[in-house]
Amino acid sequence: MGTYILKRIVTIIPIFLLATLITFGMIHLSPVDPAEAYLAAAHIQPTDEILAQKRQEFGLDQPLLTQYVNSIIKISQLNFGVSYVSNKPVWEEVTSRLPATIQLTIGSIMIAILVSVPLGFLAAIKKNSGIDHFSRFLSFFGASIPSFWLGYLMIFFFSVKLDLFPVEGIGTWKHLVLPSITLALPLIALYTRLLRASVLENLQESYVLFARTRGMDEKIIMGKHVLRMSISPMITGIGMNVGKLMTGAIIVEAVFSWPGFGRYFIEATFNRDVPVIQCYILLAAGLFLFSNLIVDLIQMYIDPRISKKGRQVQ
Repeated sequence: MGTYILKRIVTIIPIFLLATLITFGMIHLSPVDPAEAYLAAAHIQPTDEILAQKRQEFGLDQPLLTQYVNSIIKISQLNFGVSYVSNKPVWEEVTSRLPATIQLTIGSIMIAILVSVPLGFLAAIKKNSGIDHFSRFLSFFGASIPSFWLGYLMIFFFSVKLDLFPVEGIGTWKHLVLPSITLALPLIALYTRLLRASVLENLQESYVLFARTRGMDEKIIMGKHVLRMSISPMITGIGMNVGKLMTGAIIVEAVFSWPGFGRYFIEATFNRDVPVIQCYILLAAGLFLFSNLIVDLIQMYIDPRISKKGRQVQ
């Protein structure tokens, strides 16, 4: 296990460096001049003298290779520069907003798991029943409805009409309910379909037939064996979506005025706040890589055959 983790970390490093290179290239190929963006955010009239001064201050007058190496050194120290808008360190701004995004991510993932696991499992073992038809309808509905429209519907019915939950902001558990459900519905649609298809596939496997032939209790077969083997695709989906949600559910955070990382990125994009945009892209890449590593480790624990196959390939 330790060797596998070490090898995965070694493979992650060049991928992350490639992400830094792409980000660096995008910023320098962009028509937006960081110096001009800074002056525009600061409401300073740009002149040739001030632009030259800012380009020298930002190190933009140095060769590209030197700039890239310096940016790598700063990133390794979690130094993403200073926001053009707030004049505060970007990492300080990001870490102050990440807890809200983490809270929203955990809430939506928990709702999705609590609904999709029993629903997808029952839909598979009771194929073509009422609950199966309901799961298909919910999957179709959740996959097709836009998040921003669902968010406004939730606000209209549960906040404006029924006055059950706050319209926007953060503070109590009630503030978390509507945005979490809005984010969870597409995940429920995805996870329910994945689990249903996986359970149906595993029900045709020979180990299920052998277990029934030996007279093993049906609940043990379904719970201990079928469900455990079927949940692997769903875990993969969760890992991918955790990285996505952790970098900010941009639309939902905007609809509910949630002070998270995604909303901060939108504001930075409008303000052409280059250091914040760079930090967002690199943090997104890092979170995706880390979440995929965690998912692989969880799948190895659930199905030890994965690690054996990996050793055979090597």
